Amino acid sequence: MSDFEDVVDDLPYICDDKTNAQATTSPQPVSATISKPFEGTKAAFACILHMHQPLIPAGGDDLKTAKIICNLQYMMEHQNTGDNHNASVFLKCYERMGDFIPDLVAAGHDPRIMLEYSGCLLYGLRQMGEHAALEKLKRLTKNYHQNVEWLGAPWGHAVAPSTPIQDYRYHVLAFQQHFKALFGADAAKRLRGFSPSEMALPNHPDVHFEFVKTLKECGYQWVIVQEHTVEAKADGSPLQQKHIPHRLVATNSSGESISIIAIIKTQGSDTKLVGQMQPYYEAKSSSLVTLAGKNIPPLVTQIADGENGGVMMNEFPPKYHLVMEEASHGEVKPMNVSDYLDHLIALGITENDLPVIQPIRQHRLWKQMGDSRGSEALQSAVENLRSEDSNFHMEGGSWTDNISWVRGYENLLGPMEKLSLRFEEVVARSGVDKGEKKYRNALFHLLCTQTSCFRYWGQGLWTDFGLEIIRRGNAIIDHDFGQEKA
Repeated sequence: MSDFEDVVDDLPYICDDKTNAQATTSPQPVSATISKPFEGTKAAFACILHMHQPLIPAGGDDLKTAKIICNLQYMMEHQNTGDNHNASVFLKCYERMGDFIPDLVAAGHDPRIMLEYSGCLLYGLRQMGEHAALEKLKRLTKNYHQNVEWLGAPWGHAVAPSTPIQDYRYHVLAFQQHFKALFGADAAKRLRGFSPSEMALPNHPDVHFEFVKTLKECGYQWVIVQEHTVEAKADGSPLQQKHIPHRLVATNSSGESISIIAIIKTQGSDTKLVGQMQPYYEAKSSSLVTLAGKNIPPLVTQIADGENGGVMMNEFPPKYHLVMEEASHGEVKPMNVSDYLDHLIALGITENDLPVIQPIRQHRLWKQMGDSRGSEALQSAVENLRSEDSNFHMEGGSWTDNISWVRGYENLLGPMEKLSLRFEEVVARSGVDKGEKKYRNALFHLLCTQTSCFRYWGQGLWTDFGLEIIRRGNAIIDHDFGQEKA
């Protein structure tokens, strides 16, 4: 057994016998203590820091035998390669909010920040022996939860539109379990918002329905989405009010519907916007808006990598301190999303009062389908639209339209999907206790194969990393579950 609750037998604690069957947390109830919602607030702003490093088979010179380690560790050990000299700066970025927030609070200010770390990174920091960084995050989570909101995420930084539906659920639950083991049950109950990796939102109706269903069943109350990945449900038009919450509706090919609150991240150069605290200055030029007959402050929300680029490394720290010192005492306030939603609820505004949106291109798809229902009718409608418009697709939307998480990666996606099928047919149905090491080892390898990084940098070393982890996942099923690959 490991000395740490979040790592057992050198594996991240990503499931127990109940995990993958039900949510591992019960979300904290909405605050009922707000007596004067939004008092003295003209506008609000929220910033989310996204942190991720993939796990790669690079702990050795031979790809076939190299230990799976955190990319940050590889960077540390090879600082003369590429941009790897930034490794120590990256590490500082992963822990520095553990210093910034306490310092600002001690100085009499009221800072806010939202954090989203991939499970890969949290495990990687532990595996590297960076216990001090994790302890800072623990203290922050325990003692400053009024200032800091953690968001849930897929454990292995998987992109939702092109990850098998059941596996995406594994990622969501694995993150909850890992987070709970690392930060405690009380902290896990405060996971109310969800951040999809790469801001990737499925737009295929059946995939999107399962995505939202998974989030809801796992206790999440809201999700952040990119502005250009959604459209007005009524007519497919772009969003008119980008700084208020929306209701994201998911309808599958059978006609079933489900919804979740969506917070809109607007377009722009993410790291520059957050690094220079642009949401604050945009909020300063905003004024009250009307929603459900109530005047409310808009919420300007942005998310960015917390470590990448000179702006985040160098400009963000002083700018964050300056803005928090000023905004903590003004009418344009820093406010984490769940706090903002609690204020709306205290005003009597519910999810049903919010403007209704859906993923991009669905309006055209539903119009093409007419009154038809079912997966065959859906597929026929998609094919008809593709024949009319070569740019039409159901690959989902992401933070950029320049990258496809599918096209050009067939040699990786095929084996990944086969491993997923084998896991479901052999491992998941084996009856093995989900807390047992061989189950967790198989699940760990499955989730590691699905990180977006293996489908970001093009063909080459990174796709080789993904294929090697897939090979190991199949070997584990062969050896530990007695199943020869077909």
